[in-house]
Amino acid sequence: MNNRHTAFAVALLCAVNIPAYAGEPRAVIELFTSQGCSSCPPADKLLGEFAHDPSVVALTLPVDYWDYLGWKDTLALHGHSKRQRAYAEARGDREVYTPQVVVNGMIHVLGSDKPAIEKAINETRTMDAPLTVPVTMTVADGKVTVHVPSANGQRSGEVWLCPYASKAEVTIGRGENSGRTFTYYNVVRRWVKLGDWKGGAESFTVPVADVTKGDANVDHAAVLVQSGAAAKPGAMLGVATANLK
Repeated sequence: MNNRHTAFAVALLCAVNIPAYAGEPRAVIELFTSQGCSSCPPADKLLGEFAHDPSVVALTLPVDYWDYLGWKDTLALHGHSKRQRAYAEARGDREVYTPQVVVNGMIHVLGSDKPAIEKAINETRTMDAPLTVPVTMTVADGKVTVHVPSANGQRSGEVWLCPYASKAEVTIGRGENSGRTFTYYNVVRRWVKLGDWKGGAESFTVPVADVTKGDANVDHAAVLVQSGAAAKPGAMLGVATANLK
């Protein structure tokens, strides 16, 4: 099963501060992957490389649409599949496949192609001013606080909090990758919409317990400020990460 593609005819709805990088980030990378996809392991490994790049926020979003082939992905969320399809609908190309990387919410490329990912990062830096909103996130006194500064009404979008496990090791029991053990990086475990951002200064506070929901594997969170809406996501406007432990 190499570079699996599927087409979808209709849009689906999505469904103490410790910074993870110094300076302004250059990219948010979302990898749509599956434990049941034999083409995905190289992309999963490459995502790990980007996860260690302090200028990149790299997230793994395991999808569930290959589960019917015999192995139920232990990390997959149906919301990830919806998000991937929403991206395709927003772009107008309906390209949905694994492994797929979406860069800064705008360009998709093969998830195992590092030169293509780097090229996409550079291209998006000239498009729609991505990551120009200096969002911040702090963790203190059992609470996560996110601040989005004013953009003088020139930008707007949604604010999403994404708790993730920085590392997850899984042994595959069936399917194309049966018997193999893989390490996944920055695996998003849930999506929490903090609210809409209309371009003015906004702050959001949520208890850490409401972010982790008792998942001991969740140790970090990313906050994404993204143009558009869940059903039609657009360019990434701002991002920040924090250690929850």
